[in-house]
Amino acid sequence: MIDKRCADAAAAVHDIRDGATVMIGGFGEAGSPTELIDALIEQGASELTVVSNNAGSGTTGLAALIAAGRVSKMVCSYPRSADSEVFAELYRAGRIALELVPQGTLAERIRAAGAGIPAFYTPTAIGTILAQSKPVRRFGDRECLLEHALSGDVALIKAKAADRHGNLIYNKTARNFSPLMAMAADTTVVQASIVAAPGSLDPETVVTPGIFVDRVVREERSPQASSPGVGWL
Repeated sequence: MIDKRCADAAAAVHDIRDGATVMIGGFGEAGSPTELIDALIEQGASELTVVSNNAGSGTTGLAALIAAGRVSKMVCSYPRSADSEVFAELYRAGRIALELVPQGTLAERIRAAGAGIPAFYTPTAIGTILAQSKPVRRFGDRECLLEHALSGDVALIKAKAADRHGNLIYNKTARNFSPLMAMAADTTVVQASIVAAPGSLDPETVVTPGIFVDRVVREERSPQASSPGVGWL
């Protein structure tokens, strides 16, 4: 089996190129891979298209990546929240583009990419501005829009625990889009609070199998990372 551990976050994101499509897990700050995002900011890749549920919160994580001018386009469901002024300011200034996608449609577009489905029809957004220029087909008494699968060059996600082969367990709702993104990206990079020995994770609780994961980094700021019996096993 392949050992997928990386020495640190910088090594894990070193080859993300300018213009890449980067999927970033998280629902607000729940499940946000902040250490990987910080490393990407330091790495310097620009003109990124970012796929995420929202457009960042506060001034850290995804919001910091946007504020640094590294993102040219956001594909998300919630570009505005109570503390997400960074994206709004850049959008009003015409410095960042937005593709607004209903949340269920966003999840299904990502899932479809991972499952090898190129497109699907959905009734969501019929009769709204989000339906403009999209093919429409009637199924029974319902009109539906054609939506295309959404894949990424890289997925940055967070897990509660991983083993060296990339099998992942998530912490409750911090799971959110991460399993779908892991399947839809060419390269999946994971920051995990715990990196455990092979065979120590209960296979019945593994959500993302290691076949969908390429790189694993242990969180430096996680309190679990320094606990006895936990870490680089």
